[in-house]
Amino acid sequence: MKQTGCAERWCRRLKVGLGAVLMGGMLGLPLVQAQGLSWDDGLRGDAPDRYTVVKGDTLWDISGRFLQHPWQWPEVWQVNPQIKNPHLIYPGDVVYLYDCNGRPCLGLERGQGVVRLSPKVRTSSHREAIEPIPLDAVRHFLRDHRVIEDPEALDELAYVVAGDDGRLVSGRGDRLYARGRVEGGGRVGLYRVGEQYVDSATGESLGLELESVGEARRLRQEDDIVVMEVTASRQEVRDDDIALPLEDRRLVTEFLPRAPDREIDGRILAVPGGVRFIGPLQVVALDRGRRDGLETGHVLMVEQRGELVDDPRTGEPLRLPGEDAGLVMVFRPYEKMSYGLVMEANRTLSVGDRIHSPQRRLDTALR
Repeated sequence: MKQTGCAERWCRRLKVGLGAVLMGGMLGLPLVQAQGLSWDDGLRGDAPDRYTVVKGDTLWDISGRFLQHPWQWPEVWQVNPQIKNPHLIYPGDVVYLYDCNGRPCLGLERGQGVVRLSPKVRTSSHREAIEPIPLDAVRHFLRDHRVIEDPEALDELAYVVAGDDGRLVSGRGDRLYARGRVEGGGRVGLYRVGEQYVDSATGESLGLELESVGEARRLRQEDDIVVMEVTASRQEVRDDDIALPLEDRRLVTEFLPRAPDREIDGRILAVPGGVRFIGPLQVVALDRGRRDGLETGHVLMVEQRGELVDDPRTGEPLRLPGEDAGLVMVFRPYEKMSYGLVMEANRTLSVGDRIHSPQRRLDTALR
C-alpha cells in the first residue's frame, strides 16, 4: 500500500512503534496516549531512533538531541512504570523514539550496569543519575545563597561585631562575636549583604540577596552576644556580616525542563557578580517568582532589548523591536523573584532584556 504524507524515515519508525505498542498491550503494560507533538513538528530532523546515554550528558543535552525545543520534553517522555526511578536517567541507559497512538514518544531502556566478579557472584556497579543541567554552575546558589523578601528585616538579624584578638577579618578556625540572637542547633551561615532587587516598573522591593561567605558553629549565647567558631569560609568574614541559622536545604537535582503553565512577562534583573554581558551557563536574577507561577525547571525565552535610535525626521528616541536571543531555566524560585541559568544564547544578553513564556502549542492539553 502506498504511503502518503509520511517521510520514509518516519514511516519506518511508525511501523516499529506500532509493533511496540501492540506488544506492550499483549504484555499487560498500560497503553499511553501521546501528549502534544506530532511527527512533523517539534522533533529535530536528525533526531536519532535510539541514543545511549554517556557520562557527562545532561537531561537538557539529551532533550536537544531529539527535540527542536528542549522544554517540550515532558510532552513526549513516556516512562515505563515497571522501571525503578523512571525519571532518573543513568549512563548506559538507552532513550529511544517510538510511536504511541500516532504521536512520537520517548521511552527508556535501563542499561545493565552489571559486573561479573566470579562465576557465582554478580554486583551492580554504582551509577550516578545524569544531571538535569550542569549543576556545578548553580550549586552555590542552590545550597548557599539566600534571599530575604523584606529588606527591613535585615535590622533584626544578628551581625558580626568583632573577631578574636582584634582581627578585622576571620577565617576557618577563628572565633567570632556577633550581636543578636541566633537560634537553632548550632550550625550558622555567614552572609554578606548583596544586591537589593527592585521591580524597575513599579519600584516594588523583590528581595535582598545574602551571599554566603562561610559557616560557623554556635558555641554559646550571652545576653545579645553570640560566640561562634568559623568552620568553613569561602571569603574572609568581616564585621557587619550576617549570621543566620543554616537552612536545611536539600540539593534539588530532579527537575524537568518545561514551559510555564501560564504566561510570564518580565525582565532580567541582574547578574550576580556584576557581569555586564551575559552568555551560556551564567546565573541571572529574574523579576518574576512563585507568585507569578514560576517553578523549578520552567524555561523562558530571553528577548534581547531592541536598540535605541533617533528618528531621522523627528529626532525623537525610538526603541526598535527586540529579538529572541536565548533560553533561561529557573532553578531557584523565590516568592517575588528567581534565579535562572542561561541555557542557550545566540546573541549577547544583558540586564533589562525581556523574559517571556515560550510559545505554547494549542494541542499540548491533549492527553
